[in-house]
Amino acid sequence: MDDKNTINLTGQDLDAHVYRVMPMKRFYELFGNKQNVLVRPSKWEDPFENFILNARARLSDGTIVSFGFNNDFYGQCWTKLTSSDALWRIYSPDRTGVRVRTTVRKLLTTLQAPLGEWAPEQAFVGKVLYLGDEKLVSFGNEVFREGLNSRALAETLLVKRIAFRHEREVRLLYFEKDKGQEDTYAYAVDPHALIDQVMLDPRLLRADADAKKDEIRKRTGFKGTVLHSLLYAPPKDMIFPVGSHRCGSHNGQA
Repeated sequence: MDDKNTINLTGQDLDAHVYRVMPMKRFYELFGNKQNVLVRPSKWEDPFENFILNARARLSDGTIVSFGFNNDFYGQCWTKLTSSDALWRIYSPDRTGVRVRTTVRKLLTTLQAPLGEWAPEQAFVGKVLYLGDEKLVSFGNEVFREGLNSRALAETLLVKRIAFRHEREVRLLYFEKDKGQEDTYAYAVDPHALIDQVMLDPRLLRADADAKKDEIRKRTGFKGTVLHSLLYAPPKDMIFPVGSHRCGSHNGQA
């Protein structure tokens, strides 16, 4: 795995788990179609995404130009967060979504597999950096110092404003060398090799979660772990002292 294709990541990060909450429909499509689907950044919710390539550039002779390939990337957002109330509420609003787990290495390997010799120029994975306004401008001023290449272009999609740092994102990125018109890019994967754990929404009732687990097994044949998130479950067997240590005289009641 070429370091050129991993951005803002260490060697240890490659085998770290990353997570993605998705609607149940998309989950079944992943296993049914055996395809992973990336989308253009223009379809992401934050209007500030891709702000560098959507801006203009000044050439060495002073000419101002627009980036002609500002819409030639496709991406998919994952997170290093193991537990997040916000992500469940955003991406599973009807409480039927699932969180899937994989590793950074698996994501990049599957994206590179069908690309052959073009993989080093087209497939990237990187951790998002969260920067203040001044640092964002400084980043934009420096990112193309070595020229316009696909890695530098990928780096422009790995910076966000500090307000989003709670997301702790890792992004899978694909550069389309032959510009297409589609808003999505789908490539073949073995979902059973890519995904090693599935987790159900914490707001589901236990009976509903058990039924959903059975449904997932039957519809996908998934052999990995299927869990029900305990995000909202109260801690078990916790006892706190009240007043003096003679609480036992109250017959077990505070």
